[in-house]
Amino acid sequence: MTCVKAIAIDLRNAGADFYDEEVIVDDDRLVTSRTPDNLPAFNRESLRILQAL
Repeated sequence: MTCVKAIAIDLRNAGADFYDEEVIVDDDRLVTSRTPDNLPAFNRESLRILQAL
């Protein structure tokens, strides 16, 4: 997963693998991004997954 840095420790404590990247796709299904600035990358990956369905 990726997220804002403020909750990265919480994600790690919950068992997630945290990456400081604009967008992460996990198992070709779960798309996460850091901030609204990363919305274009989030949309791109979400549309790629939806097109593959």
